[in-house]
Amino acid sequence: MVLAEPVQITQQIAQDFDRLNIRYFVGGSLASSLHGVPRATQDVDIVADIKDEHITKIVKAFGTEFYIDADMIREAILQRTSFNIIHLATMFKVDIFILKPDKISLEEMARRKQYQISDTPRRMLFLASAEDIIIHKLYWFQLGGGVSERQWNDVLGVIRVQYEKLDNSYLEHAAHQRGVTALLQKVIKEVVGVNIAH
Repeated sequence: MVLAEPVQITQQIAQDFDRLNIRYFVGGSLASSLHGVPRATQDVDIVADIKDEHITKIVKAFGTEFYIDADMIREAILQRTSFNIIHLATMFKVDIFILKPDKISLEEMARRKQYQISDTPRRMLFLASAEDIIIHKLYWFQLGGGVSERQWNDVLGVIRVQYEKLDNSYLEHAAHQRGVTALLQKVIKEVVGVNIAH
């Protein structure tokens, strides 16, 4: 199973983002674990549409339970990069990536999916879509020289669990945009023995 701790900490952050009307989605290995085959994760990646006017409110919301630095947030917004926050009780790290204004990033935000992580109380998280997780993981697999078994296995897990629900036309489109069409063909063939990309 996915470690409960990362999910709980991520949910805590997500609740504050929702309260502050900050759009976000969870990506990386936590999202692939929830969409696919669970595995332990050492940190969490969140993409968030944070602007300068949010900084003071974020620091106030997270300040007692998390290490968070206003200057780091400001610099991340300016450079369109990332900053991290650390849950003080567990030292668990969460990387917050500022939403970029390009078409691909905005499309990913528009395609985020709500995922229910508990019934009582009913708690939800916004995750990157299964298709976007597949493409991102393949992209990072390619950037890393095509040797990361962890990235590849994450993709296999998402496809195995989500295959019947996947938007194949979007997968082809996104794979072409990211330059991973050949990898998508390979991973689909490994899972189901057929090729959905043309």
